[in-house]
Amino acid sequence: MSKIEIRNVSKTFTTKDGSVEALKNINIQVEEGDIFGIIGMSGAGKSTLVRCINFLEVPSEGEVLIDGKSLKSFSPKELRNQREKIGMIFQHFNLLMQKNVLENVCFPLYIKRQKKAQAHERAKELLELVGLADKLSAFPAQLSGGQKQRVAIARALASDPRILLCDEATSALDPQTTSSILQLLREINQKFGITIVIITHQMSVVREICRHVAILKEGVLREQGLVTDIFTNPKSDVARELILSDRGTDEDDKRTGPQSEITSGEKIRIVFSENSSFEPVISNMVLTFHEPVNILKADTRNVGGVAKGEMILQFMKGSQKAPLMKEYLIEHGLSVGEGE
Repeated sequence: MSKIEIRNVSKTFTTKDGSVEALKNINIQVEEGDIFGIIGMSGAGKSTLVRCINFLEVPSEGEVLIDGKSLKSFSPKELRNQREKIGMIFQHFNLLMQKNVLENVCFPLYIKRQKKAQAHERAKELLELVGLADKLSAFPAQLSGGQKQRVAIARALASDPRILLCDEATSALDPQTTSSILQLLREINQKFGITIVIITHQMSVVREICRHVAILKEGVLREQGLVTDIFTNPKSDVARELILSDRGTDEDDKRTGPQSEITSGEKIRIVFSENSSFEPVISNMVLTFHEPVNILKADTRNVGGVAKGEMILQFMKGSQKAPLMKEYLIEHGLSVGEGE
């Protein structure tokens, strides 16, 4: 296991059209053995940030520390040795198309000058781990997207890394395959204690597997913390936007109410805790205040392995009772936030 500290990291690229600030004073700490998500839309700077973690991109300012040691103090040889302890998997797999599955997994072992018999033995163990023991002789073109990513994961594990960086590793996969890959990553984290950093633009990925998350927008860290806390009570506009646009793949996801935009009163988002979910709070509120509300959406989400209920409610236009109704919901254990 390894701890990652990103301290005051900025990254500026110089182009023919001028300078571009990809990252602006980022501070993030990833604890040993954590599954940490870095999320943002296209252009947020998340892929640049993950490349700074292994110094494929050298920060313009600030430093990255692994287990308390700053990468910028490493010699080129020390940096190469450090990178061997950091595995990486990508959106488009980056497999060697002319090599079979076994040889793809052996590739990093050959670089470390392991003997062929030893490398084959280790590769077979890893392919067993990722559920591809029967695909040793297959070539990448013969595999599905999920199988290719499993090969890529096995290859990343061949060097016995302490950190695994996943850059949009499920973006090219269908929802069912995404869930199986996330489950595999969770099992690897639990079995080996590897620290995993997941770069994604999908909130559904973060809430399904990550314990902590950092949210980027335009190169700036807008919010970070426990996934459960941010899902329940997002503080930044970008966090609320990501949560509200999360369509997810939960099998138990159920939506009710009209899906078209209703343009009357104020909208709020409420999240049910384990305790509040046993009481008909909304019905009781309507009976108490004698004023109806629209239920625009009602979902159940898997957040870190815990089912969380959420609703988007809309008050009547010009409602004088809306502030009291929001207080009522909070008093009955619900989290209340902006609905758009």
